[in-house]
Amino acid sequence: MITMAGEKKEAGQFLQKTVVVWFVALLCCALWGSAFPCVKIGYQMFAIAADDVAAQILFAGCRFTLAGILTILIGSILQKKILIPKKESWGNVCKLCMLQTVLQYLFFYIGLANTSGVKASIIEGMNVFVAILVASLLFHQETLRMDKICGCLIGFAGVVLVNLTGSGLDLNLSFTGEGFILLSTVAYAFSSVYLKRYARDENPVILSGWQFFIGGAVMTVCGFSAGGRLSVWSKSGVAMLIYMSLISAVAYSLWGILLKYNPVSKVAVFGFMNPVFGVILSALLLGESDSIGGLSVVALLFVCIGIYIVNRRETTC
Repeated sequence: MITMAGEKKEAGQFLQKTVVVWFVALLCCALWGSAFPCVKIGYQMFAIAADDVAAQILFAGCRFTLAGILTILIGSILQKKILIPKKESWGNVCKLCMLQTVLQYLFFYIGLANTSGVKASIIEGMNVFVAILVASLLFHQETLRMDKICGCLIGFAGVVLVNLTGSGLDLNLSFTGEGFILLSTVAYAFSSVYLKRYARDENPVILSGWQFFIGGAVMTVCGFSAGGRLSVWSKSGVAMLIYMSLISAVAYSLWGILLKYNPVSKVAVFGFMNPVFGVILSALLLGESDSIGGLSVVALLFVCIGIYIVNRRETTC
């Protein structure tokens, strides 16, 4: 027992090192960033129309259900036992799946259908603020310092800059558009805080896998019931669906492990990198080279400065 406790303590200390947090968090953001162009490519492969929200929700449901299966399967192989939540953890898994998967993505897909991609990206960038505010003010998991606020503001400025190369910015707002995107960010922020809390008593990989599986199943039923159908299937389409499922399985599991051992602010602030990676990878994979320019470089600089400011007091090398 002492040996196992020592190993866990050593693993926790390793995962608190700043260089490890940066590497793992940036890997997660790169994976999530690749999802932006891959979703578009996936829609083309499965012949899903831009205004077919039901089919989009069904597609997302299939992706997250498969992500849950892959997470549980890979985790079970690595740990040489079937990963099943403790009896007292099932309620927590259900709360996480409703926040992280069902509510976040239902609000996001419906909201995205009623607003521009630029507005959605900028509002999504607010999830870092919301996560830190929820962790600090509501759950008292950490202290809300002025440098954290400044770092978030600088990082958010980078998110705005990286989107200024596109069009779609105006003052027209709607509840089912921008309002739903904002609710999506709130759901994500609460899921991050709850994941940190629940990971104290349960394996983050178990929480990730089962919340994806249950949440994905709910979304699949919702999308199918609303009339969504995936009528076109191909080998390349299935391969893309598997890759997107692995994005969710790997990134969210690693993110949960980081949250288990680090303050929410130290990890959540890397979320500002998602749209930056999204722009870069969209340019590479979709041929949207016009989206990369001087503003993108400045945006990346702002985001990096913001991340550094939030993390500098908690450096552990």
